Amino acid sequence: MVRLLGLALAALILSGCGYDGHYRYPCQDPANWESAECNPPVCEATGTCSKDLVPKETWDKYEKSKVKNG
Repeated sequence: MVRLLGLALAALILSGCGYDGHYRYPCQDPANWESAECNPPVCEATGTCSKDLVPKETWDKYEKSKVKNG
C-alpha cells in the first residue's frame, strides 16, 4: 500500500514537468519564424535564430515549403 501511495505521489509530481504548450524562446514558435528578430543577422549574436532552435528536419521542411509557396 505504501509503495502504491509513493508511486501515485511520484506520478503526480512528475506530471507537472511535462510540455505545457509554451516555447522557451519566442523564435521556437513557428508563428515567429518570419520576424526579423528570429532571422540573421539580428538573432546571431544571442544564438536565438529559429534555424538554431528547432530540429534540422523541421527547419528544412519549413524552408522547402517557403520555396514552394512563395
